Amino acid sequence: MIPRLISLVLLCLSLAALPARAAFETQASAAYVVDMTTGTVLLDKNGDLPLPPASMSKLMTLLMLFEAVRDNPTVNLETEFNVSSKARAMGGSTMFLNERDKPTAQDLIKGIIVQSGNDATVVVAEGLAGTEDAFARMMNARAQEMGMEQSTFVNASGWPSPNHLMSMRDLVILAETLIRDFPEYYGWFALEEWEYDDRAPKNRFNRNPLLKLGIGADGLKTGHTQEAGFSLVGSARQGNRRIVFAITGLDTREERREEAESIVNWGFRQFVETEIATEGTQLAVAPVWLGEVTQIGLVAPEDLSVLVPAVGARGTTAEVVFDGPLEAPIIAGQPVAELVITRDGLEDARLPLVSDRDVPRGGLVPRLRAATTVLGKELMIRAQEFF
Repeated sequence: MIPRLISLVLLCLSLAALPARAAFETQASAAYVVDMTTGTVLLDKNGDLPLPPASMSKLMTLLMLFEAVRDNPTVNLETEFNVSSKARAMGGSTMFLNERDKPTAQDLIKGIIVQSGNDATVVVAEGLAGTEDAFARMMNARAQEMGMEQSTFVNASGWPSPNHLMSMRDLVILAETLIRDFPEYYGWFALEEWEYDDRAPKNRFNRNPLLKLGIGADGLKTGHTQEAGFSLVGSARQGNRRIVFAITGLDTREERREEAESIVNWGFRQFVETEIATEGTQLAVAPVWLGEVTQIGLVAPEDLSVLVPAVGARGTTAEVVFDGPLEAPIIAGQPVAELVITRDGLEDARLPLVSDRDVPRGGLVPRLRAATTVLGKELMIRAQEFF
């Protein structure tokens, strides 16, 4: 089969006369920013570099607990957990648990989100896996299943260890999973304050600096160690769009806040979601081989939209790509082509197109027509070679 390209002119190309947008220059040592609504990567700076995640890796502990509540019949939000001497003795940020306490799963979730409790993560790990080491092995196995290829865990809290590493891309994958799969719990990431049993009046405030800024921020988790610097994996929603990002390596809390706010504002202001086609719209036709008809329409299987620069769309082009002619039989709704959109400064968007009809394999006449076509081409080639 011969690949065929059919160029299309899109409405968004009317922006071509506008000035080009400026690229975002982040001060973070590593950053990864995604428009979750369209799956578009907006920024990738050392996104696959494994780095110390500090408390941001607590998101993996939360995911494991969320999944246990969903999938394990013996665990629910009111399940009580025991507090070991190891958990009580954890340093750093804390829920102030002691060995007489029986915190519920919901208590521990809020204590991890708001207070970043290291003690709470150990309680979760021991409650779900028996030991923190066994829980870390579970975390590693789950991370591989999720495609988090640059993540290795040795503990539940993010306590510094040479082998406890995550990439910014992996943190975004993790954040997107929490947002997509657990909307019933995700709202807790926006809690501005919470404390367990009135024990932490000075440590009851959420450390996410974006929650009060009015920019749509609604989670997820900060991190800080001397080696990692100040870090944040966050998300914000404005209208129908959601941006998820991870940054690390900032020198101060204020730099972290400013950089995260700038990324959110840049992501929403510099890019717009543009409708390409509504469901069922025919964007091209493709020839059919050995079918009862000789061509089909290539249509949008659903409403299609794409993210483009708000200005500077001069580099935006679109092509329908398929291997043709398409061989029958073909089923209506079967993916048979892609709409490939090339955008200035962004990776290509690849949107599926489907057949608009069923095409049964042809009978004798279509087969004879196909054979005659092939024979005619062979005779022409031989004649050209002879002369």
